Amino acid sequence: MTDRTSERAPEETPKLKEYEGEGITVTFEPRRCLHAAECVHGLPEVFDLSRRPWVRPDAAEAGLVAEVVRRCPSGALQYHPADGSVEHPDSPTTVRRSADGRLVVRGDLLVTGAAGDRRETRVTLCGCGASGIQPYCDRSGPCAEPDADIPEER
Repeated sequence: MTDRTSERAPEETPKLKEYEGEGITVTFEPRRCLHAAECVHGLPEVFDLSRRPWVRPDAAEAGLVAEVVRRCPSGALQYHPADGSVEHPDSPTTVRRSADGRLVVRGDLLVTGAAGDRRETRVTLCGCGASGIQPYCDRSGPCAEPDADIPEER
């Protein structure tokens, strides 16, 4: 019997970009972004792809920024309030399969990948097996089809 976990190529530590504001800090993990655009549609004054830096957390009230970040289905965007509080996971945990096979999961999650375990509250997981960042989806397989959409979370 072979231990498949030891056969995996080591995954590099995720690269996070951090955007610090007075009331809230937003982090962004580019490789997990699936371009659902919840951020740019939700608070264009904070999230604007045409400027650098593209995230300006102080451009809106911290509670609004947190609310819009929680709409990010992939978990590429996270937030950390200045008061030290944390994002509360959805309860009960929900799992939705998109038409193209991705799994959109929200709740108190422990996700195991090649780099180890990560606590998560929102993820989009690969359902086709083609992702280069398993178990997360990177749209490199069948879910890369142009009309494949992530289910809306409201």
